[in-house]
Amino acid sequence: MTTLVIVESPTKAKTIRNFLPSGYQVTASMGHIRDLPQSASEIPAAVKGEQWAQLGVNIEKNFEPLYVIPKDKKKVVKELQDSLKLADELVLATDEDREGESISWHLLQVLKPKVPVKRMVFHEITEEAIRSAIQNCRQVNDNLVHAQETRRILDRLVGYTLSPLLWKKIAAGLSAGRVQSVAVRMLVIRERARRAFKTGTYWDLKAALTSLDDRPFEAKLVALDGKKLATGADFDEATGQIAAGKKVVLLNEEQAQTLRDRLRSGDWTVADIEERPNTRKPSPPFTTSTLQQEANRKLRLSARDTMRTAQSLYEQGYITYMRTDSVHLSQQAIEAARACVTELYGANYLSPQPRQYATKAKGAQEAHEAIRPAGSTFRTPQQTGLSGRELQLYDLIWKRTVACQMADARQTFVSAQIRVENAEFRASGKRIDFPGFFRAYVEGSDDPDAAIEDREVLLPPLTKGDRVNCQDLEALRHDTQPPARYTEAALVKMLENEGIGRPSTYASIIGTIVDRGYAQQLGNALVPTFTAFAVTGLLENHFPDLVDFGFTAQMERTLDEISTGKTSWLPYLRQFYLGDGGLDTQVKVRESAIDPAEARTIVLEDLNADIRIGRYGAYVEVVDDQGATIKASLPKDLTPADLDAEQIAALIRQKTEGPASIGNHPETGESIYVLTGAYGPYVQLGEVTDENPKPKRTSLPRGVTPENLTLELALGLLSLPRLLGQHPETSRPVKASLGRFGPYIVHDMGKDGGQDYRSLKADDDVTTITLERALELLAQPKASRSRKQKTPLRELGPHPDDNEPVNLYQGPYGIYVQHGKVNAGLAEGQTVESLTLAEALELLAAKAGSKKKTARKTASKTTGKTTKTASKTASKTTGKTTSKTTKGKTADAEAAPKTTRTRKAKTTEDKAPEGETTRSTRSSSTRRKAS
Repeated sequence: MTTLVIVESPTKAKTIRNFLPSGYQVTASMGHIRDLPQSASEIPAAVKGEQWAQLGVNIEKNFEPLYVIPKDKKKVVKELQDSLKLADELVLATDEDREGESISWHLLQVLKPKVPVKRMVFHEITEEAIRSAIQNCRQVNDNLVHAQETRRILDRLVGYTLSPLLWKKIAAGLSAGRVQSVAVRMLVIRERARRAFKTGTYWDLKAALTSLDDRPFEAKLVALDGKKLATGADFDEATGQIAAGKKVVLLNEEQAQTLRDRLRSGDWTVADIEERPNTRKPSPPFTTSTLQQEANRKLRLSARDTMRTAQSLYEQGYITYMRTDSVHLSQQAIEAARACVTELYGANYLSPQPRQYATKAKGAQEAHEAIRPAGSTFRTPQQTGLSGRELQLYDLIWKRTVACQMADARQTFVSAQIRVENAEFRASGKRIDFPGFFRAYVEGSDDPDAAIEDREVLLPPLTKGDRVNCQDLEALRHDTQPPARYTEAALVKMLENEGIGRPSTYASIIGTIVDRGYAQQLGNALVPTFTAFAVTGLLENHFPDLVDFGFTAQMERTLDEISTGKTSWLPYLRQFYLGDGGLDTQVKVRESAIDPAEARTIVLEDLNADIRIGRYGAYVEVVDDQGATIKASLPKDLTPADLDAEQIAALIRQKTEGPASIGNHPETGESIYVLTGAYGPYVQLGEVTDENPKPKRTSLPRGVTPENLTLELALGLLSLPRLLGQHPETSRPVKASLGRFGPYIVHDMGKDGGQDYRSLKADDDVTTITLERALELLAQPKASRSRKQKTPLRELGPHPDDNEPVNLYQGPYGIYVQHGKVNAGLAEGQTVESLTLAEALELLAAKAGSKKKTARKTASKTTGKTTKTASKTASKTTGKTTSKTTKGKTADAEAAPKTTRTRKAKTTEDKAPEGETTRSTRSSSTRRKAS
């Protein structure tokens, strides 16, 4: 008997194959095998003329989705059909969440199996879990499929209905999305708060003291004459003044300096000592959301990179399923974690009783286990053989899981009140009495031992009535800070707290926000753009429900109810889209009331200018004294919260008066200007004229501003690239220049040798570096792009042709053998332990031969079809440009179908804005056909 098992990805297939008997064939569907049409070309001819076909959902026929098999999946479907013909049984082993259920349902609809079918689910890929799952199969859950399909249809309706409206009213290529637009609004609200923020200033004193035994410690002024001293929390963010009702003492600079001089020579006495014991419990094991947050804080990984890495770890069998809201651990996991604690830290570090955690997130669903190391025993990070991001993320998951079964950390907070005349100072300390789980894991710290030291602030032994000596007294100024911008971690936490979207979709949503130009990343912060302000303003004014936090969270709760059968999906869709206040009705009623000029305009307080969104981005528009309108582009790195009247005046002055010259070039006599463009400030030699349409320009390097730019530095920048001299070994030129990633030197070794680059060090100056220093840098080994050299799983030996090593490695798509630049995957049945050098050489030879064959085939095709392609392209460009520009917009993609940018010759396809999935092995999420 032959059983066909279908999973999503090749890596998952390879891992599972090792745990099943010989009668099982495991193959991959490569994610979804069908989906709603993503372009007009995918719409079947039979319905192409239907008005609803562009939407991909037949609104009039019970919201029936139009599912198509994409071109790149037809070969996969054919292979699955051929495999099924040889099978006596079909097992659908896709992931156990709603989308995995949907993939299984679509496989049934397309393959139409005539053999018995089972649905197999598991939360980790280990031999024990897979063998247990194969014995406990079930049928496809229709409620889960309905919930997934409803989500898919909702996202399509919102995206395809609102995005064309944004194109008409604001700019082409924009998108709206059910969750995406709410997330953008969160960023905009925070940026508005930063712009409205008014800074407050306060002063306090910091004393450097010593105890009776001359041990130093610090204390800060907290009260005067019994009244609390003002801190940042006492200020009103809207006024920059002390908030109404706050009875505090606010010191200015003069008062602080006077007080410092008076108290320095006073008698300092310990007025009171307070010790407060504290117990801290470990955090629960990871969910999808908390893993994304902590990986962003600790590892600086984006949500997208975190999920991609976690998926690879799951498919290789290292961790349990990475899409979960649950903090629950199985008994097996608890026992494995406690065994690790006992072995590595000792029994005294175990929690007295096994810990179990309860899920508190709004709308939590799919209560699987938390994310943890896979198996009944946990491999330590060093035992996995992982490297790079995979090792870092596994290490994070391992530590968090082990720590949750460890004893509480016990600490004591110590506070000493120090009095001098009418002033009260406070010295604070913290003592770690027992580190407990700190030994394994501390949130926000990569080194638990170092974290323990950092957390412990010891005060010298002090007793009430002791006199202490003041060694120094310093007056300190403090300025209140505006609300911090969202990092990816903070945005994920906010979305989860509000019950908006699914944690498994956050990576996709944040990626889309950045890709679409609604936010840019400055350091670790997400900063909304002026375009985000315009789109959010339009949606708030005309479709407030769609960007309301409560309304969007209720949609999530309804989808949860559909997944359990409590709510019927079809009436809900009808009400949402076709009801009296439905989306379709709202757009038809309000579209004519939206003025494009108003929609493109962003009004910012305290600015006597309009900010507008144009074809090439944001620009400022002012009217001068003569009534003339002046426009100037805003630099792309200028943020809405930081834009002020002075910056606008400089941009307008540059536009009307031309740039100010900082001097003349000593050789040519041409003026040297500092200008600000779309990509920031730059220096320019001479003016733009008909004879000189493209004068030499160089961007200012990091750390150099127009204000601190000197003529000498400007001349140095304009001299780039600089010829430093000839390399003594090759007699080829060595140059210094400034590139996208900073200053560098390059050794041009000719056509055969290529170019050898080195980045300059922090102390090197690109305008003055010498040939001698450049040769020193070139002599150093080139820095590897990867953080860590990959460790082979096994070394098979030298290749007989060149004695170069032949090694086995773990890659994102499974285990492979490598020789030089040739990588070859293992054949079915081959494992790390069983593969011989001879077998590896066969695999490598086959792969190398395949590459040569592909190269010859490609060359032949290129030679034979160049003329034909050129002719065809020219014909298409001439005949279809107008049609594609006007009709293609309303075609497809979740929130923005394909668009043609008029300033470019080629057609570009925007990404789906509200993809509810981030799985690299899936084309996009799908829904069950309405019936």
